[in-house]
Amino acid sequence: MHKLKTIEMHRLTVDEFRSSEKIPLTVVLDDVRSAYNVGSVFRTCDAFRVGKVCLCGITATPPSAEIHKTALGGEDSVSWEYYEDTADCIRALHADGCFVWSIEQVEHSVKLQNLPDVIPSSAQGVAVVLGNEVKGVRQDVVDMSDGCLEIPQFGTKHSLNVSITGGIVVWEFARRMIPELHKQKK
Repeated sequence: MHKLKTIEMHRLTVDEFRSSEKIPLTVVLDDVRSAYNVGSVFRTCDAFRVGKVCLCGITATPPSAEIHKTALGGEDSVSWEYYEDTADCIRALHADGCFVWSIEQVEHSVKLQNLPDVIPSSAQGVAVVLGNEVKGVRQDVVDMSDGCLEIPQFGTKHSLNVSITGGIVVWEFARRMIPELHKQKK
């Protein structure tokens, strides 16, 4: 096997990325305190052509050296918006017809592997809300959500780093939403 060089991977330019078709997924960061986590989420969203990232509350916004260190330019390719209050973001997403999932451990949460149809027939897209590294998704945001998804865990810890959670959740949605992934041999 030959390890591929970047040039051999035929990646999109930032301009090509911006004009390319995206998956109808928005990632919302609810008071994420680490700019490095924000950057990691941008990088993941770039990898899977996520439609948009919403940065809310105390979440850092570009330009930022810390975001850039982990995003490696993903903050330049992925569309983003800032909201002072996550609740305003959720209201705007609902007004646009999005189905909003909070990623949180709550009563009656849906295990990620049991995710139902990704986009309900009435929805214009899907949003996932990732919460603060210590407090998780705010309760009022959970209350505003259409549902909650939970990543099953089997060790002694009850949570994952927010950027790891973002990677797992975005991959699961991308796996279901990107047609090319269904064409590849298993």
